[in-house]
Amino acid sequence: MPMQPPVSPLVPPADAGLAGGSAPRRHWLRWTLLTIVGLAVAYALFVRPFTKPAAAGRGAAGGPMPVTAEPARTADLDVRLVSLGTVTPVSTATVRSRVDGELQKLFFKEGQTVEAGAPLAELDPRPFEVQKMQAEAQQAKDNALLENARVDLKRFQTLLAQDSVAEQQVETQAALVRQYEAALKVDQAQVASAALQLSYAHITAPIPGRIGLRNVDLGNIVHASDAGGIAVITQLHPITVLFSIPQDSVLKVMKRFGTGETMQVEAFDRDGRTRLAAGKLATVDNQIDPATGTVKLRAEFDNTDETLFPNQFVNVQLVVDELKGVTVIPTAGVQRGTVGTYVYVVGANNTVSVRVVETGPSEKGQIVINKGLQPGDVVVVDGVDKLKDGAAVELVSRDTGVPAAAKGGPRTGKRPADGSTNPSH
Repeated sequence: MPMQPPVSPLVPPADAGLAGGSAPRRHWLRWTLLTIVGLAVAYALFVRPFTKPAAAGRGAAGGPMPVTAEPARTADLDVRLVSLGTVTPVSTATVRSRVDGELQKLFFKEGQTVEAGAPLAELDPRPFEVQKMQAEAQQAKDNALLENARVDLKRFQTLLAQDSVAEQQVETQAALVRQYEAALKVDQAQVASAALQLSYAHITAPIPGRIGLRNVDLGNIVHASDAGGIAVITQLHPITVLFSIPQDSVLKVMKRFGTGETMQVEAFDRDGRTRLAAGKLATVDNQIDPATGTVKLRAEFDNTDETLFPNQFVNVQLVVDELKGVTVIPTAGVQRGTVGTYVYVVGANNTVSVRVVETGPSEKGQIVINKGLQPGDVVVVDGVDKLKDGAAVELVSRDTGVPAAAKGGPRTGKRPADGSTNPSH
């Protein structure tokens, strides 16, 4: 029996009839379409995302690296010490009564600003008026006795001159006069004491400032021993801020503070973004706290607008030095490596070169360059991760990514002929 050739499952038999060959042909077409669709999906999901062509001129192999650069410039820079401080009033006083009595009158409103000596409250004065009247009556009585004793003493002295009375009687009368004089002084003190107690019934402001919430209502009995008192007065202007600095910075501060020069201090909110007030350094503590290694300082602010509030936490910036006409660049442009501190300087042909620099203080994103740069030198400040000495770069805008040449930005590291610091000229 002759052998039949094998039949492929994807190829229909050559002798398939019209009636029996239609089903295998549809089966073969379906498998072919499914294979093509599967390969297309696999390419889209796993191959294409990793085979995107690099943009021409944007860091592709052999192309320039996109970077952002800024020219070094001449500026004035304040060297500051930053610390956390607490707003502290110059003086705070608790309004208390010095005597016991019923609170009958209040002459202030809560939150009112008062002057020193302004009337605030009044206690029932009648008990103290009675005490004063009693002291005055006793004083009048003793004064009358003294006058009578003086008259008798004068008469006895006359009789003694006539040898009509014993000398002992004259001396006894003189001693009685002195006794009444001493009693009169006691009476005068009693009257003054009663008058003082009466004055304490009228309570006045001991210091100027803003008075807080009252602690006692009318009709209550107040005592001199009450801890909370009637209310609290806080002086708001001027006002001070207490803050601390590291002990390593004390010498720098004292060197300038000792000359009598005014040292500027600024207070900012807790975020450090909004300036609340500007003042001056008032005093420095006389010892270092051994627990923290810091020294306390006190700054004074006029606070006429009352933006600073007692016990408020603020960020304090103390200006310890003012640098004039120094060369500065953005802090992001400074790199550190085996060669030390360096920057990438953009050359005339848009290639970068490593420049070793000596840095100084930094402030608000700017750093002083003491050596290694001149105003006008263009320094890379963004995109330095993959740079090497001699690499080709393309300057782009930091915000938009548009080439700097299209916006008139810096193109080379050469200084303009006119001496300006804008290298786009």
